Amino acid sequence: MSITPISLNPIGIIHSCFKEKFGIPKQSRLAPAATADLVLSPPFNRAEAVKGLEQFSHIWITFIFHQTQSDDWLPTIRPPRLGGKQRLGVFATRSTHRPNPLGLSAVKLDGINIKGSEICLKLSGVDLLDQTPVLDIKPYLPYADIITDATYGYADQPFDNQTPNKLNILFTSDVQQFCINYQAQTGRALAQLIEQTLAQDPRPAYLRNKPIADNEPPRYHGISLWNLNIRWYYSTAGIVVDDIQIVNTDNV
Repeated sequence: MSITPISLNPIGIIHSCFKEKFGIPKQSRLAPAATADLVLSPPFNRAEAVKGLEQFSHIWITFIFHQTQSDDWLPTIRPPRLGGKQRLGVFATRSTHRPNPLGLSAVKLDGINIKGSEICLKLSGVDLLDQTPVLDIKPYLPYADIITDATYGYADQPFDNQTPNKLNILFTSDVQQFCINYQAQTGRALAQLIEQTLAQDPRPAYLRNKPIADNEPPRYHGISLWNLNIRWYYSTAGIVVDDIQIVNTDNV
C-alpha cells in the first residue's frame, strides 16, 4: 500500500541565542539560560490561536532540522554519548539525520507578547538553532507527559555520564567584566548561558577522551551566542573563556 506524501507548513520561526549548531545542548532544558523567541507567521499570527496558552509553564515545540534538511538520512548513527564508537539504529537516537528531519523539544514558556499582528512566544531552556522553522505547539502536561517508570537505555545520564557543571568553567577578568556589562545593557544572562553551555563539553567525542598535558599549547574553540563570538580553550584546570567579541551590533 502506497502512502500519500504529506505537506507541512511552518507556523513560525525561532530567533535563538544559538547562531550555529556547534555548542547547542543535546537536549532542551540543559541550559536554562538559553533563550529564544518564537514568532508566528501569517496566517497563524492570530491572538485567538494562542488564547489560553499562557496558563501553561512549558510547551512542546515540533520543528524542522533545517540545516540538515537536504542531507540523506542514515540508518545507523554513532551517538556522541557513546564516544562515537558504537552504531545504533537512527530510531534509537535523536540524531538530526532522520528520514524526516523533525525535532521535538519541551521548553519553558516565559510569556506571550502580542502587538497587533506580531505574536511572539518567549522561551527559555531551548536547544533550538536560530531560524528554525516550527511546525506545531502543544501544551506540556506533567500528568500525561512524565512517565516515572520509564527506562533510559544507554542515555541514563544527562550527557556522557557526566553531571551538569562537572566541568570547571573559568573566566578571565576581562571576560567577567564583559558579561557584567553585557547583561546590564541587554538583560541577557550571558555568564550563565556560557557556563551552562560549555559545562556539557561540546567538543567532538574523540577530543573529550584525549588527555590534556600541562605543557600542551591551548587548542581554541569558538561558539556564537546572540551577537557574540566566544572563544575558549581546555586546560587541566577546566575550560578557560578568555575572549568575547561583538560581531553584530544590530542584534543587541
